[in-house]
Amino acid sequence: MRLVSNGLADEEYCEKLRVEAPISAKYLEEHGVKFVHHDEPNVLLEFKTAQHFVFPDGGGKAIIGKLFEHIRGYSNCEIMYETEAIRLLTEDSGAIRGLKARKNDGLLHDLIAPNVVLACGGFEGNQEMLARYIGPNSHKLPLIAPGLKYNKGAGLRMALEVGAGTAGSFDGMHCELVDTRAKKPDAVIWGHNYGIVVNKDCDRFYDEGKRHLFATFEMIALECWRDQDMSCYFVTDDTIMKKFTGSWVYDTTDQPPETAETIEELATKLKIDPEKLRKTVDEYNAAVNDKEFDLMKLDGKATTGLKVNKTNWATKIETPPFAGYPMTSNLTFTYGGVKTDLHARVVSTNDVPIPGLWAAGELTGLFYNEYPPATSCLRSMTFGRLAGTEIAKSLGKGVSEIGGKSIKEEVSSRQSQAIMMDRDILIGEGRSLRSEASAA
Repeated sequence: MRLVSNGLADEEYCEKLRVEAPISAKYLEEHGVKFVHHDEPNVLLEFKTAQHFVFPDGGGKAIIGKLFEHIRGYSNCEIMYETEAIRLLTEDSGAIRGLKARKNDGLLHDLIAPNVVLACGGFEGNQEMLARYIGPNSHKLPLIAPGLKYNKGAGLRMALEVGAGTAGSFDGMHCELVDTRAKKPDAVIWGHNYGIVVNKDCDRFYDEGKRHLFATFEMIALECWRDQDMSCYFVTDDTIMKKFTGSWVYDTTDQPPETAETIEELATKLKIDPEKLRKTVDEYNAAVNDKEFDLMKLDGKATTGLKVNKTNWATKIETPPFAGYPMTSNLTFTYGGVKTDLHARVVSTNDVPIPGLWAAGELTGLFYNEYPPATSCLRSMTFGRLAGTEIAKSLGKGVSEIGGKSIKEEVSSRQSQAIMMDRDILIGEGRSLRSEASAA
């Protein structure tokens, strides 16, 4: 994080995430989420995990499903769909007292609560905010998943209205290259490192082997959006495709690669100029050095003398059938957001926690310049868990110690061992969640 942010990221926050992330994974397992354990034989990972990583079986949808099964088990928890958060309600003192929301009757309603947790994503679904913060042509970017259209920056806007501070680069965003033919969302073509990527004129425009796969997949996608008219094409040969048969590297899409016995025929299928692509491939092959190809290290197998050289994994494209994918950039999430402390409390512009206001997920700012891979969903879940834990711990205390600071809360007893607080509100994507008792 220090490297890609040039020291701008909150390192205390990152250290908190490092410590708490394993607890978050255990929490999910305890709530029924199954993890797939994978030993990666071909992609050099920059993580110190002995080439091992895990991911949830069923993806993010499975996580949401299991957590909602748990939430629905509380008889005093109300889930409101088709309910749009409009603005935060505050006391004259500035403390949060609830939320103004528009329900599906079109009318505004006051939802009263001493704690509000904002967890409703960034602003990638809001073209006005994209134009304001990201800049020209951001409206051209398709969203990588359909649910992102609900991420309209509402939480960010509401928090700024009550004086929240900010973090992360507001002109930054995370993009990925996807298969333009795909019928499913999130059809990422991961393996740009193991061939060449050309634009509509069949020119290479980025060093495909500059760094590890996860360290460059975002930057090449941003380049495609910014300077290549949203279109580029991956080209490789049978040697590489056989190496990755059945791998997530090229099988995330639901479409097979375009294949052909000649480069010219492949270009025709990709709808780019056959002669130009043939020339680019020939020049690239001629420039490849004779170092050994080794997927498990930055191998220095490179090109020399080209306008854009390839630094690592520069194998010749010479074994038919040749394969290719037409690609475009998709927007995944935005960087800029509200600033929070280590307890997920939203802090003001002078770094003082705003009483009763919490936030987690991609509406909280952290990233600058580049995205350190495999951190966004993990931090979202971790700091969401921390926010809920802090609020639950405070129940039943006239004055609770949260993060070393006193926060007065109104509570009442319910039965002999159950404690109730005025309803807390969690604002998520397309829904709000209210709970009379987070712990009983």
